[in-house]
Order: sequence, then C-alpha cells, then structure tokens
Amino acid sequence: MNRELLMLVEAISREKNVERDVVLGAVESALAQATKKLYQGEVDIRVSVDRDSGNYETFRRWLVVPDEAGLQNPEAEELLMDARERIADIEVGEYIEEGVESVPIGRIGAMAAKQVILQKIRDAEREMLLNDFMSRGERIFTGTVKRMDKGDLIVESGRVEGRLRRGEMIPKENLRSGDRVRAMIMEVDLTLRGAPIILSRSAPEFMIELFRQEVPEIEQGLLEIKSCARDPGSRAKIAVLSHDKRVDPIGTCVGVRGTRVNAVTNELAGERVDIVLWSEDPAQFVIGALAPANVSSIVVDEEKHAMDVVVDEENLAIAIGRGGQNVRLASDLTGWKINIMDAAESAQKQANESDTARRLFMEKLDVDEEIADILISEGFNSLEEVAYVPLQEMLEIESFDEDTVNELRARAKDALLTMEIAREESVGEVSQDLRDLEGLTPELIAKLAENGVHTRDDLADLAIDELTDLTGQSAEDAKALIMKAREHWFAGQE
Repeated sequence: MNRELLMLVEAISREKNVERDVVLGAVESALAQATKKLYQGEVDIRVSVDRDSGNYETFRRWLVVPDEAGLQNPEAEELLMDARERIADIEVGEYIEEGVESVPIGRIGAMAAKQVILQKIRDAEREMLLNDFMSRGERIFTGTVKRMDKGDLIVESGRVEGRLRRGEMIPKENLRSGDRVRAMIMEVDLTLRGAPIILSRSAPEFMIELFRQEVPEIEQGLLEIKSCARDPGSRAKIAVLSHDKRVDPIGTCVGVRGTRVNAVTNELAGERVDIVLWSEDPAQFVIGALAPANVSSIVVDEEKHAMDVVVDEENLAIAIGRGGQNVRLASDLTGWKINIMDAAESAQKQANESDTARRLFMEKLDVDEEIADILISEGFNSLEEVAYVPLQEMLEIESFDEDTVNELRARAKDALLTMEIAREESVGEVSQDLRDLEGLTPELIAKLAENGVHTRDDLADLAIDELTDLTGQSAEDAKALIMKAREHWFAGQE
C-alpha cells in the first residue's frame, strides 16, 4: 500500500505539474484530518510520510504557551511549567509530541481524502501561477471580464484572476462579460479565494501608470509625475516636473495633437485631465492647480496648512468648479486646504482679523488703538511675534523708538507668561476621563480647556462646527472625536 501511495503521488505530481513534496504534504494533511476525527475536542495532529519508503507516523502535539497566558485550548496547548517537567529545555512556541496509532490509508474516507489532496494541489497551482505572474513586475492587469461576483468584476488574465470591486470601478462605466479591461494592481491578498489580485480603475495610481506607459520620458527619468488627484470618470489633475530643461513637461505629456493625453482619457471613459506644472513654492503650485481660473492674490497660513485664494467675480465660478470639483481636486493635488473667496470676502476677513489683533494688542499690551494699528500694518498679528521677532526688525519701524520697542516686547512676554499660567490652571481642571480619551493630544486638551471644555460630557455636547472652531480640526476629525466622547452614553445598550 505504501508503494502504491508513492506511485499515486508521483502520478499526481507529473499530471498537475506540482512538486512531489507539495503532493506529499497534501497526503499528510488528509491523514491528519482523518485522525482528528477519532478524538474529542480541537486536537493538533501531525503526520510525517517518509519520502523514500512511503511509511508514515502520526503524532499528537501540544503547543507550549507562557504560564501567564493560560490555556486557551487544553486539548492542544501545554503550560511552560508543565512542559518542562517532561522536557527540561523546552521553550515557549515549541511543541511536545506524542506518537499515536496511525490511521490506515484504507480506512480514510476516500472522497474526503481526495478532496483535501486536490484542494492542496489547487492551492499550490494557484500560488505558482500567481508567483509567476507577479515576478513579471507588471503594475497594470490586462484581462477579460469573466463574471460578476456580488457586484464585483472577476477579471481573468491567462489562468490568473483579479477582483475589480464595485467601488474601484469608474462610475457609469458599463463593463460586461467578455469585455477587455485594464486596471491597476493595488495589492495581492492570498487569503481571498479565487481572485487574490485586488484591482482598481479609480485610483490615482492607475492614471499615473497610464501616463508612464504613454510618455517614454517618464520611464527615462526626464519627467516625473509628482501627484495626481481624480474625480473618476469626470476630471483629474496631475502635477508634473521636468528634470531636463530641454523637456517641456506639459507639452510632452499632452503629446502631438494631444495623442498621449487622449489615449489616457479614452482608457478612463472620457475623464478630462488637467496637466499642472509642479513647483516647490506652495503658493505657485496652488495657483497652477486652480487653472483655468486666474488668481488675484493668495495668503498662505503655514500653521493651518491652508491658503486663502482671492479671485475676481468672473473667475469665482471657474475656480470653484461645478459642485466644487476644481477646488477640491486642486486641494487633493497640492495637499493644501484652499479657501476660494472674492475681493470683498477677502477684505472682510482681513478686517475681522485686524480687529481681533487690534483688541488683543490693546488689551494685553495696554496700548491705544494707534499703536495697535501700527503693529498690524507692520505685519504683527500675535503676541509671540511682538515678543520674539529679532529686535532689529522692530527697531526698523519708524514710528517706534528703542525704548518703545523694549517696553512692547517686555509687555508681550509678561502677557504670554500670564496666559500660560492661566492655561495650565485651566488644563488642571480637565477631568481624567477626558484626558484618557483616545485621540486627544496635550495640544487639543489645552485648546479645549481654554474654551471651558473640561469633561468628556462637555466634549460630547459640542456640535461638529463648534469643535472645529475651537481646535482648528477638520470636520471629519472633529466628528470622530465627538462620537468617541459619546460612546459611554450608549454603553450597555443593544
């Protein structure tokens, strides 16, 4: 029988083009599963088949676990202290094995054994095909739509299958069985049955790769796509940079009579592409990203990583775009929060900021409106700037003499110290349950305390826009934090 076993293994190995050890491993797995059925509980069985004679041994085994962890499965685990009574030098993670009677091959349920062996072989074949496919280093998966699976498309390339999920398709694109399709390989998940390659046609990486295939200069290193933002099937923006002064980055990506960019657009169901020149200067980059709108002025706020962009009335609708599309894509492309406004809105905002700074200086520095306005006109907006900018910069203000400058700096430092002491006292009033809330940093706790938010319930009672005003967070982060604070309200409720 053992000789017949080896002959069967050899035959399957040749027929399926699978290594002999893989088939023997499947046999061992089948024998182990059959043996497990003779025991109660979740026992761990290992079968070892001799590769030369076909003889096999069966072992029941126990995994050695730390004493403090306790036994999760007593049928297949042993505490370290107990294991060392049997084997003195055994360590956690090793196994204690005990020989048990082997199940005769003739008594194995033939169909069950066959199914286990064939499944193991199918898995091995699938892994070999997948490894062969991935070894080619391809980024784009080209294949044929084979079938629908719960709203996803299964795409076949040779004998390898990829899964294009509904959310990764281009909206309004109607793909049917038999259609040729290209998609970006996003990841390979071997735990997925059938189609382990996850695909996307809506990811920005797909557009970048399509341009890489259409524009040889990118592959040659003469051009680089720095970033990409997409509204799949509608509009996209890419930022390009030339590493060779002789190469025009935008013209090269467009191609003669638009051939290159049109090839990408056609592949993406007519998605219109704006090609933007990348710049190290964030303001210049944002101005380019908002094209075709013309920008009148721009104010950069490094602390909030945001920009106020002023455009005239004629360009307002163009800058924002239909449904906010243009400004949203520009923001995604550049990584900056962009606030579009007209001249009147900008003037109003500046007036409000000046008024806030004026009141701050008059109150904290104990100066009159004239002195406060001089500071504002010279670009000072905070006490920190008055206290710590280089002395020479303030001495250059014509309206101030040295004594005035020194007095203003001293008052600013005293005011900051007083405010810091008050802030620490306020933070000290914050309850421990709020301090322990996941996602709260010391900076956020300080901002909340300054505004009278001292307990988890205080935070939970806030509206999203109230929290964003207090902390400067995004609406999404503020919502997540408020929902976290409210969790204890619903604890124990089904």
